[in-house]
Amino acid sequence: MHELVLPNDTNVLGNVHGGRVMCLMDICAAMSAYKHARQPVVTASVDRLDFLAPAKKGDILILKSSVNYAHKTSMEIGVRIDAESPFSGEVNHTATAYLTFVAIDKNNKPSSVPKIKPETKDEKRRYERAKARHLVRKTNRMK
Repeated sequence: MHELVLPNDTNVLGNVHGGRVMCLMDICAAMSAYKHARQPVVTASVDRLDFLAPAKKGDILILKSSVNYAHKTSMEIGVRIDAESPFSGEVNHTATAYLTFVAIDKNNKPSSVPKIKPETKDEKRRYERAKARHLVRKTNRMK
């Protein structure tokens, strides 16, 4: 997913608003969750969001998302944003986040989702790390 940073997306420093970044991440992650679950999904939580570098007015935001882990009714989606200057071609890693989505049935109740079958080394690494984060989230909810 690509998005051009326009003047109304920026603050007085010319950097993209953090809230705009969060909105775009939620949309991008939701698309991956929809495609995996093949049913409606809702955002349950944002586990972690790190702003690593500013994106400026005129930059092209490049958003990539992947389903890292799927449990019974929930999925962890990882999102990465890079900002590319269309003039220099320089690309900077701008933000990373992990979002949890829950699939919803026609009665607005949680619904089961397909399991993930990681195949590549990178997919297996993301799966194991996401599984560990899932267990931490689950433990924290029980406190």
